[in-house]
This record gives sequence, structure tokens and C-alpha cells, in this order.
Amino acid sequence: MKKGYVYIAITTILFSLMEIALKGLGGAFNPVQLTFTRFLIGGAVLLPLALHHLNKNHLKITKGDMAQFAMLGLIGITISMTLYQLSVVYTQASVVAVLFSSNPIFVMVFAFLLLGEPIYRRNIVALALDLVGILFVINIVHMKLSLAGIIFVLLATITFALYGVGGKKPTVKFGGTVNTCMSFLLGGLEMVLLSLLTYIPAVAHMFSSLGLTMFSRIPLFQGYTLQNLPTFLFVCIGVTGIGYVCYFLAMESVSVNTVSLVFFFKPVLAPILAFVILRDPMPATKIIGICFILAGSLTNILPPLLAGRKSADSLDREAVGTEHALTEAEEKARREKQRLKEKHGHPKRAKSS
Repeated sequence: MKKGYVYIAITTILFSLMEIALKGLGGAFNPVQLTFTRFLIGGAVLLPLALHHLNKNHLKITKGDMAQFAMLGLIGITISMTLYQLSVVYTQASVVAVLFSSNPIFVMVFAFLLLGEPIYRRNIVALALDLVGILFVINIVHMKLSLAGIIFVLLATITFALYGVGGKKPTVKFGGTVNTCMSFLLGGLEMVLLSLLTYIPAVAHMFSSLGLTMFSRIPLFQGYTLQNLPTFLFVCIGVTGIGYVCYFLAMESVSVNTVSLVFFFKPVLAPILAFVILRDPMPATKIIGICFILAGSLTNILPPLLAGRKSADSLDREAVGTEHALTEAEEKARREKQRLKEKHGHPKRAKSS
């Protein structure tokens, strides 16, 4: 259990640095190009670890497993991340990042429907507080939101939640590293194939006429410099590779609903990191929203932690009681053995005298 929360903490920090790192790249890459590149590189970095895990545990990936990984890559990488990029086109990236953090709502529903995980009252209360916090963070009263942008980000959030829940069973079977690696590689390859279709004149013209130039003639090898290489590698290896593998490793220790805490804490941590690193403004509405989201997170995480602590304390008391009883039994047996020894020893001494 404790290991799962460590993985959740690592994932939250890396995911919260995502938008900051992308901003540091300064728009050097086509967004779709950056998406499939970072998932391909992240998957390639994880490939040796995945192969080692398979060999060590004598696991083999069947055609059925490959089809499942391909479907996960299609849902979580190709579809979800493309919708995410579309949402950024139509509305502010900060709004998209915060709305995307409503992921736990859909994770809870899919986990209940597909995995049979229970929904507790604390989950509902936490989600309600989280939603209120999100509304404060994006300051919905003074913000003109694009309906198209909202639809795209909600669809991206739903498909990503489905990706996370769908990855639970292959994660249990193969481990988080293998599941992450394979879904990344196959999802990235699917995006590359779709990107090649944008070089068809009719397809390129269609996207250009819709104002979606980022989907027209998507470049494959453009924008790389020595200056942006460290940030680019951090996005690919750190955020995408390590971040997502920790996300799925957490699922090996805790429930999907608990792992979705990443998306409770991200809208809290991301603005704080943006303020510290980029000096982004921190208005009162954002601070109030962060407090609501923190309250929701604590509502969700404290009860199981306290229950686990209480159970551990109870087990400790039982262990101490058992140890004390064993000590008394050993002492009683020792005294009885000594008594019998003395009883049978006296006649011998009397006979010799």
C-alpha cells in the first residue's frame, strides 16, 4: 500500500511539470509530432526494462495481448491525446489542464462498470469538492469558454479514463512497465501512420480549410535543437516514460480510484510549480480552488490511510499479546521441567547417601 502512494506522488510531480516543460519548448514542435514522438521515445526507453521483466517472470505476450495493447494505445494515446491537442486549439491550455484533471469522475464510473470496484460516499464527496475547486481555478465567471474546446477536453478526459481503467488487467498480468511500454509504442506507431495520411492533398486541404493547420502535413523530424534537447528529453523520458510507468505500477498496489488521486493533486501542484518556476500569477480564486481540491483529496485519501493505520496498530497489539502469551507458556514449561527434574533427582541422591 505504501509503495503505491510513493508511485502516486512521483506521477503527480512529473505530470504537474508537463505543461511547464512544454511551455519551455516554446512551440518548437508541432503538437501532434511532439505527442507521438514523446510516447515512442518513452516506450523505447522502457523496452529493455519490459523485456527483462518478461524474461524474469517467464511471461509471453500472445496475439490477443498485442491486440489489447494496440487497443489501449489507440484509446489512450492516439484518440485521447489527439482530442487533447484539439481542445488546446479551441481554448486556453491552462483551462484544458485543469478540466482534464476531472479524470477521477470518469475513472470512478468506468472502474465500477468494468472492474466492479466499489464507489464509497467519500468518493462522491471528494469529487464534488474537486469540481468546485476546478471551477474556482479556471475562474469560470470571468472566462469565455469555447463550447468546442470543452467538448474536446471532456472527450479526451473520458477516453484517457477508459485507457487507465482498461490498463488495470494487463498491468496485473504483465506489470506496469510492460503495459506502459507496449501501449506507448503501439499508440505512437498508430499516430505516425495517421500523420502520414495528412500528406494526402485532400486530407491536408481539409484540415487547413477548417483552420486546423497543426493536423495538415504533420512533420516527423522538425524543431530539434541543442537548446531544447534537455527539455525535450525530460518530457519524453521523465514525464512520459517514468511518469506513466509509475502510474501503472501504482495500480499493482492500490485500486484504480486511488491511483486517480494523481488528477486530484495535479491542479493543486501545477499552478504552484508554475508560480515558482514561471512566475505565473496566483489570484485569490486560484488559491480558493486549490484549497477545495486539497479538501477533496484529503476526503478521499485519509479514511483508508487511517483505517490502514488502525488495522496495523491492532495487528501490532495482537502480535505483542501473542508474544507475551508465548513467553508465559515458555516460562511455565521451563518451571514444570525444572520441577520434574528435581522430583526425579531426589531419590537418586538419597540412595547414594
